[in-house]
Amino acid sequence: MEKRRLNFWQIWNMSFGFMGIQMGFALQNANASRILQIFGADVHQLSWFWIIAPLMGLIVQPIIGHYSDKTWGRFGRRKPYFLVGAILASIGLVLMPQADIFIAFLPALWVGAGMLMIMDASFNVAMEPFRALVGDNLRTDQRTLGFSVQTALIGFGAVIGSWLPYALTNWFSVSNETAGGTIPLNLILSFIIGAIILIGSILVTVTTTKEYSPEELASFEDKKTHSETIVKDNEEDKSSLLDIFKDFKKMPTTMRQLSWVQFFSWFGLFGLWVFATPAIAQHTYGLLHTDSSSPAYQNAGDWVGILFGVYNLVSALYAFTLPYIAKKIGRKKTHAASLVVGGLGLLSMYIMPDENWLIISMIGVGIAWASILAMPYAILAGSISPKKMGVYMGIFNFFIVIPQIINALIGGPLVKYAYNNHAIFALLMSGVSFLIAAALVFKVKDVDDVIQS
Repeated sequence: MEKRRLNFWQIWNMSFGFMGIQMGFALQNANASRILQIFGADVHQLSWFWIIAPLMGLIVQPIIGHYSDKTWGRFGRRKPYFLVGAILASIGLVLMPQADIFIAFLPALWVGAGMLMIMDASFNVAMEPFRALVGDNLRTDQRTLGFSVQTALIGFGAVIGSWLPYALTNWFSVSNETAGGTIPLNLILSFIIGAIILIGSILVTVTTTKEYSPEELASFEDKKTHSETIVKDNEEDKSSLLDIFKDFKKMPTTMRQLSWVQFFSWFGLFGLWVFATPAIAQHTYGLLHTDSSSPAYQNAGDWVGILFGVYNLVSALYAFTLPYIAKKIGRKKTHAASLVVGGLGLLSMYIMPDENWLIISMIGVGIAWASILAMPYAILAGSISPKKMGVYMGIFNFFIVIPQIINALIGGPLVKYAYNNHAIFALLMSGVSFLIAAALVFKVKDVDDVIQS
C-alpha cells in the first residue's frame, strides 16, 4: 500500500487551520512588544518577556509530538491536540490586551506577560501536530507542495493579523490612542477578531480532513528504511515520555545538519519580532527610546503591523513558487538563496530614507520567511520514520526555540549597553544571522530531493 494522492483543495483544507493560528501569532508578534511597553516595560526588558515564547516551545512541542504519535481515538491522532490548543490560544488573545482589568490582583504588565505565556504554550500545542499531519498524510512527491501550501496559509493569516489594527483605525475609524497605560481600542478589537477566526479555521481542518490509522501508516512503503539516515524503529510499542531523550540522541544526520541552519534563521527572526517596533520608532520616526505613548509611537506601531503584513503576504505568494523552484535547482539551493535575500532585506533597513521604503526590505524578509517555514521541514520529513514523525517534528523545534532563548537573554543587554538603546542594530544582527544560515545550508544532506532538469 501507499498513501493516496491528495488534490490541491484537500491539501488546502488540511492546513487551513494554520491560517487562524498564524493570524493569532501575527497579532502577538506585531503587537506584544507594544502592549508590554504601554504596560510599563522598558525597551531593553522586552526580550526578557519574550523569552516565554521559546521556553514554551522547548517544553511543549516535544511532549505534544510524543503523545500525538501515541494517540488514536474517535477524533483522530493530531486533530484533538490542535483543537484544544486553538481554544486556549483564543482565550489568551482575548485577555492579553485587556490585562489591565486584573490590576486589582496583579500589575497589568505581569498579567500581560502571563497571557503571553498562555498564548505561546497554546500556539505550540496547536502548531506541532499540524506539521506532523502534513508528514503523516502526504506522499514524498507531494511533501514540498504540502509544506508550501501550509506556508501560504500561514502567510495569508499573518497578513490579516498584522494589518488588522491599522485597518480598523484607518478604514473604520477605530481609535488607536492610549492614555494612562491603557491599550488602544483597535488592538483590543483586533485580538478578539483574531480569536474568533482562529477557532473557525481550526474547525474547517477538523471537519474536512481524514487521518490515517496507525495500522494504515504501518503498511505504507515509506515506513521501510530506504536510506541510512532513516530512523529505524524496531522498539516495542511500550514507551514513556523519557523516550524523547533517546530519540534526541538517535536523530538523523540530516536533522543534525539542519539544526545549525535553523539556529541562525530563528535567532534572526526573534530579533526582528522583538525589536522591530522600537527600532522603527527610533530610527525611522526619530522618537526617543523612552517614548511608548505618543501618537507618533502608536502610528509607528501600526506601521510595523503593515510591514509585517507585507512580508507575510510576500511569503504566501512566494510559497506557491517554492515547489517549482526546488524541482529545478533543489531544495538546498532554493533555501540558501531565499535566506540571502532575506538577510539583505534586513540589512537594508538601516539605509531606507522613510517608512515607505521599508516595504522593499520586507519583501526580502518575506522570501526568506516562506522558505524557512517550508524547506527545512520538507528536507527533514524525508529522513524520519512515519511512526516517529510527531516526536521528531517536536524535537526539531529545539533548534527553533534555543536560538530564541539565547537572543532573549542577550538581546536586551546588547541593545542597552552595546547599541546604546538603538534597537535598529538588533535588526542588523538578524540580517547577518540569516546570511550565516544560508552558508550552512550547503552542509545539509537532503536524502530524497527530487530535481527535474
